[in-house]
Amino acid sequence: MTTDSKNVSNSPVKEDNDEIDLMALLFAILRGWKTIVFFAVLGLIIGILYSRYVNPTFKSDALIQIDQKSQSISALGSNISDLVSAESSKAQTETELIKSRMVLKPVVDLLHLDIRLSDPAVGKFDRIKSNTTTVQVNIPEGVTLKTSDGQVQISQFNVSKAYLNRSFTLVRSNKSDGFLLSNGFDDFKGQIGQAHVFKGVDGIIEITVNDLPVNDHGINIVKLSLQNATESIKSALSVVEKGQQTGIVELSMTGNSQEQVSLVLKEIILSYIAQNESRGSEETTRTLSFMESQIPILKQKLEASQVVFNRFREKYGTIDIGQEAALLVGEKSQIDSQLNELKLKKADLTTYYTEEHPLVIQINDQLKVLNNRKQEINSKVAGLPEVQREFLQRSEDVEINKEIYLTMLKNYQQLKIVKAGEVGYVRIIDLPINTYRTIAPKKLLIWVLATLLGTMLGTMLVLVKNMLRNVVKDPERLEAKTGVPVIATIPRSPVLTRFSKKKSPNRLLAYADNNSLSYEAIKSLRTNLMFGMPSQGRAGQRAKVILITGESPGVGKSFISSNLTEVFAQLDKKVLIIDADMRLGELHKVFNMDQHNGLADYLTQDTTHLSRDKTQLVKIDAVQESGHLATFIHSTGIDNIDFMPRGEHPRNPASLLANGSFDHLMTELNLHYDYIIIDSPPILAASDAMILAQHADKVLMVTRYDDSIEGQLVYAVNQMNKANIQVDGIILNDVQQGIMSKYSYHYSYAYGNNQ
Repeated sequence: MTTDSKNVSNSPVKEDNDEIDLMALLFAILRGWKTIVFFAVLGLIIGILYSRYVNPTFKSDALIQIDQKSQSISALGSNISDLVSAESSKAQTETELIKSRMVLKPVVDLLHLDIRLSDPAVGKFDRIKSNTTTVQVNIPEGVTLKTSDGQVQISQFNVSKAYLNRSFTLVRSNKSDGFLLSNGFDDFKGQIGQAHVFKGVDGIIEITVNDLPVNDHGINIVKLSLQNATESIKSALSVVEKGQQTGIVELSMTGNSQEQVSLVLKEIILSYIAQNESRGSEETTRTLSFMESQIPILKQKLEASQVVFNRFREKYGTIDIGQEAALLVGEKSQIDSQLNELKLKKADLTTYYTEEHPLVIQINDQLKVLNNRKQEINSKVAGLPEVQREFLQRSEDVEINKEIYLTMLKNYQQLKIVKAGEVGYVRIIDLPINTYRTIAPKKLLIWVLATLLGTMLGTMLVLVKNMLRNVVKDPERLEAKTGVPVIATIPRSPVLTRFSKKKSPNRLLAYADNNSLSYEAIKSLRTNLMFGMPSQGRAGQRAKVILITGESPGVGKSFISSNLTEVFAQLDKKVLIIDADMRLGELHKVFNMDQHNGLADYLTQDTTHLSRDKTQLVKIDAVQESGHLATFIHSTGIDNIDFMPRGEHPRNPASLLANGSFDHLMTELNLHYDYIIIDSPPILAASDAMILAQHADKVLMVTRYDDSIEGQLVYAVNQMNKANIQVDGIILNDVQQGIMSKYSYHYSYAYGNNQ
């Protein structure tokens, strides 16, 4: 209704409450249970499909022990211990060695792990449908893959560097014993069961095909580079030390075939053991090789010196060497023996170190001292008689060569014994075995996690939607935001909801659902309006005018208008309902009437010509005095209710309402009706409601629960306030009752027969 600016309701109370309403969030989540359940079920479906899509994963494990290298050979003599140095290794270092290419490459070559076969005929849907797919089997004899049309078996596939990691296609040719190898650029033909060497554009291809599927079933084959092949193994291999400083190393490997991972892991362990033993006996082997090369030379020198000495004795007979000469000879013999041992050690050391190494320098210093002493003895011996000197020289040669030869032969035999009993410092505790227990996918865990993720996503969407689209729910919040009281909450009518789904004609609650909470709420609204309006209408007129509008289309204002009209008519009051929405009004459908000859026709009429034959129109006794006005007022067939439809759609509805014709119409109608209810267009869609409100005793704003936007409603009320029009009340329509709404206490309760 029109008011002065002083009478306009106070501005809405602004809340500065920054606290999060946890209860509101909880109920917002509960109200969005359908969305949450949808995403939870969607997550569960995705989890089930994923668990069927991925192949089962198996695991195989083994244990090895890493000890310090045994030094039991020290019992054979300290000189052997000097020749073979001790070596130790830590478990952490060995774990890295196990994953090195030095250990993995022999396994790759043995089991052909650098050859990859795949079946392009197996798609994603097939993997989901079958729940598992066959995988290739690598054995020393070759690589095998089973398909629906037979198996493929490759025993050899080597390519040049340019062809590495490139896919080839293998297909059986029309002939049963032929095949075709193609990479998109080159095509090579060969015979199954024969080794072939093809020369392509980018290099050589060696291949031996033992079997192929029939029915032109193609197979993809790839030769991986050593880097990619070992990286693939390392990604599935785990090597960790159990505990700290225990020396126990656990090896585990995962894959899609239990037999395959057990075989690969076993070969990795054997390869590591072989490398370990080879590395442990390398020093002994090098020393033996050096001795084997020196023993024949020393033997020849000994034999040659013995021949010369025997000839000398035969020529001169036995010579008695004096005590001094004997001492000199003995000392010189010892020096020569020491020199030979030092030279042997030096030869052994120089196989590993350079001349600048401290040990080599130390031996050189010792050799220098002994050589100096030897020169001194030679000087003294030079003073002996010539025959004795020659005898001494020949006997020295024999003794020295004999000592060197025997020492070398003794050490050689001892080292052979050492090598025969030498073992590595790695001991196998447990070899891998086949358990056939899948470790992945954990289907139940995947289903639970997928369901939880779907639930979380659904909850997030509900909360985001609730934050971005702040819909109308709380009457107290509306009153605080708009400053307008909520005078009625109209519950949803389940019966009318079913009718609307079946696209049945709209019906009044009195005839469709007269025992519902919705109908009782309309009656409560009528009571509120009866006691809230003056005994007479505006300017002392008989009629009381109620304008019903909304902030946007689809809020249910026509539903409220028509049912409010019906409950007022029950009071034996003459009621007129006007469809003032001349653009999209549909009140005529509620009363099963025609839209023609209504408000728009009245406002655009030519008083001398009527658009339709008056004989077809129902004359209303109460407006007979008004002459042609009876043409636009129609009886609904319901006692005490008349109806003015919207009429033909005009070009400028707002202008028609403002040109004075509507004022004249309301003046006439006020004389003949007790209540006039006007159903106007939405405020945010047109300005018609502001013009119509000038004639209303009550202006009511209809909004839809959990659908209308709160901000739009507040803006619509503010627009009315700016036009000096007071909105007298808000009707919250289509409220849904349930435990998921904390505002369900706003419901009215039916009293009477609910059957």
